[in-house]
Amino acid sequence: MAGGPGPGDEPPGPDDGDAVLTRIGQVAILLHAGDREEARSRFTALWAEIGEDGDPLHRCTLAHYMADAQDDPRRELDWDLRALAAAASLRADRLSRGRLAPEVRSLAPTLHLNLAADYLKLDRPREARAHLGRARAASEALGDDPYGDGVRAALTRLGHRLDGTPEGPRG
Repeated sequence: MAGGPGPGDEPPGPDDGDAVLTRIGQVAILLHAGDREEARSRFTALWAEIGEDGDPLHRCTLAHYMADAQDDPRRELDWDLRALAAAASLRADRLSRGRLAPEVRSLAPTLHLNLAADYLKLDRPREARAHLGRARAASEALGDDPYGDGVRAALTRLGHRLDGTPEGPRG
């Protein structure tokens, strides 16, 4: 594409040798297979390795999955807030270059959606509505693909739950 990034201008993606993202993904597989305790243990070890000042994409990704591994909604909220803070610290050049740019941009709607769901679980509807609004505003970054469709559907479902209206058919 003319004017686009050239070879060597792209930040490394998970399939380009980013070993930390690969390791996070491997632990996420454990989580999605139902081994929450082992996943939490491994995510905790990875968090200690990455550190509070580590790569923001690594921190965001790990915190996002760590939130999903929590049984306590308050801990889930804490981790989702960490994920959002890490996403906010991603440098502008990382957002505008390379193959990770669309993935990074698509984080905002998901992170705010998760926070809205967390606040709803904690019976804090005002905060839930605020994050749902932010997720909807950021959803323009989502692609026309199964991921984007799934996030948009989840936004609609959560909106119905907050409004106390029927959700309609699930697609």
